[in-house]
Amino acid sequence: MESMGAFLKNRRDRVTPDDVGLRTYGTSRRVPGLRREELAQLAGVSAGYYTRLEQGLAESASEQVLDALARVLRLDDVESAHLHNLARRSGRSRLVEPPAETPDARVLALLAAIDEATPAVILGRRGDILDWNRAGHALFGQDVDFDAPRDPDHRPSVVRGFFLDPEARDFYRNWPELAEIHVGYLRLTAGRYPTDARLAALLGEIMMGSDAFAELWAAGHVRDCTTAPMHLQHPRAGALGVTYQVWLQPDNPDHRLELYTPNDLGSANALRELLG
Repeated sequence: MESMGAFLKNRRDRVTPDDVGLRTYGTSRRVPGLRREELAQLAGVSAGYYTRLEQGLAESASEQVLDALARVLRLDDVESAHLHNLARRSGRSRLVEPPAETPDARVLALLAAIDEATPAVILGRRGDILDWNRAGHALFGQDVDFDAPRDPDHRPSVVRGFFLDPEARDFYRNWPELAEIHVGYLRLTAGRYPTDARLAALLGEIMMGSDAFAELWAAGHVRDCTTAPMHLQHPRAGALGVTYQVWLQPDNPDHRLELYTPNDLGSANALRELLG
């Protein structure tokens, strides 16, 4: 799991003196971005205190300090939320085995109310499929039993399949774009749940099995997962394009209901033929 210090250093390396209006007077620099003391000065904290934060030696950071660091580091809302999540993590925290995820009854009711011709999937915090409708199963689970999501120990994992299945790059024609979204969202989730042993195991498994994942993770991107186009090459329906949209329960944002709508008439026809 990522530490706050590692995240701060990653972001500090990306911000140049020119970005924040600092003059360097042509002097040589040994760091790619801001020096620690420069960031500390701009954020209004002492260089020693900031150094302790980055090294994981400070007990805590106030909301005001975190907001100031986020401002100087030019973090967006999602990245800033991630920084605050990391700051709340205790260095003495231990990984714990979480209970099996159970989709909320309201999410299940919403899934049941969706037109059966519209693919829909309920995803848990780690990208496990918790439930789907017939169209969602036809689009993404043609090789998996329809009832598989009901068994917590054998639920299909979208993330594991995306990075470790050798056929994934053929199925997702815009794989590189979607890969960045997957990794960014996993990083955001890891910041929310730093003690989730299953999430840590999943990250370790994919890190070891996918060089592409390891490279993207090292880049440090943080992203939310709300909507994006997906260009698919389905083994039965052929080429089609859909846009996924995420619906969340405000009091249970871990469980995402994703709907997939066709991007053009040809894709709509392909989905109808797939369900026919």
